[in-house]
Amino acid sequence: MSVLSKPYFHNEEAAFAYLEGVIWPEGPTCPHCGATDRISSIKPNPEKRVRIGLKKCGHCKGQFTVKVGTVFEHARMPLHKMLQAVYLMTSSKKGISAHQLHRVLEVTYKTAWFLAHRIREAMRSGHLAPFGGNGGAVEVDETFIGRKAGAPIKGAYHHKMAVLGLVDRETGRSRLFHVEKASGKLIQPIVMANIAREARLMTDESMIYRKVGREFADHQAVHHYEKEYVRGDVTTNMRISVQ
Repeated sequence: MSVLSKPYFHNEEAAFAYLEGVIWPEGPTCPHCGATDRISSIKPNPEKRVRIGLKKCGHCKGQFTVKVGTVFEHARMPLHKMLQAVYLMTSSKKGISAHQLHRVLEVTYKTAWFLAHRIREAMRSGHLAPFGGNGGAVEVDETFIGRKAGAPIKGAYHHKMAVLGLVDRETGRSRLFHVEKASGKLIQPIVMANIAREARLMTDESMIYRKVGREFADHQAVHHYEKEYVRGDVTTNMRISVQ
């Protein structure tokens, strides 16, 4: 039997029961006041527009379903179809397009596109948040690797590709960016977009970082030309953990 044969993928009441078991393993919680007791279920009645899974809190008298506060809230398509979409998106090794969801679920493309975006947003890990958000140190440095296509080999690094690296020292997470060349015009916007203003910026003495360094709570630089690579906790000796 296929996984997609499960009752909660085809029956609306089973879908609500399944989602309630996932979100409320110890019983329902009122999203309005946070109460966990004196919560009663209201018998569904389509003729009187009483929804499946509707509950009422005896404390604040508010009504709610398990969909409140989830990506399924306010959605007009059946919950069991939305659970199918979640399963298809999370189990497909190469992902699944909104067009494919539109065909499989037999919903409009607009509905499938909107639902796919909501599910992807819920799956987002938060790793795209700026580094150093709590005032921590962020190391920034550029390096040169490989070879530009068709570029003649020269003595220095002009024939190589420039890569900018950012490391959040507290979490060990890193971000790497390929840039056309190591210039302030190209690097400064990347630094501004990926590092919180309250962070402590750690760089070398390159002129690239002098202007942008004023935008942060602190900017310290080591002087490589003077053979200085560490000064106290000031360093750009990155320990990269690619996420």
